[in-house]
Amino acid sequence: MFDTKPYEEKFELAIAHFEEELKKIRTGRSHPAMLDGILVEVYGQKTPLNQVANITAPEPQLLQVTPFDPSNVQPVAAAIRADQSLGFNPSDDGRIVRVPVPSLTEDRRRQLVKQTGEKVEEARIALRNIRQDALKDAKRKKDNKELSEDDVKRIEKGIDDDIATHNAKIDAIFRAKEKDILTI
Repeated sequence: MFDTKPYEEKFELAIAHFEEELKKIRTGRSHPAMLDGILVEVYGQKTPLNQVANITAPEPQLLQVTPFDPSNVQPVAAAIRADQSLGFNPSDDGRIVRVPVPSLTEDRRRQLVKQTGEKVEEARIALRNIRQDALKDAKRKKDNKELSEDDVKRIEKGIDDDIATHNAKIDAIFRAKEKDILTI
């Protein structure tokens, strides 16, 4: 018999990855996850920011980054400034890096919605790839006479139903994020 559980788990992982990617896209409010993609050059190697500093959002328009080692304040500020996609201009007082989060312009909001749309498409492609893997596996088992033609059709319909369900989840998540981005 054909087990669809591994593919269903992969669908769920793809949705979880999509949600994590959306957390990196900023809305009008500051959020510590906005700095997740930042790599800081410390001790001769690139390290994720959250491993060298504590990130908090004390105010809606401010992120505060407190490096565990005070000697890393300059590299942390430089790494945040270097990420052009965020457009942040951090300042430091020798101990703490303050990152003011500017309010979004209408053009920037539309650009972020477009960026979110690209993430939606990436998630859909991931789902389609998982679907193709499942169908290839089912066809291989049919060729090896482990499954009948009817079993393959039933599996195909089940996988397609799963795809439809997960695409609906992606759409709902996207609409919520879009609303969040466009809300002033």
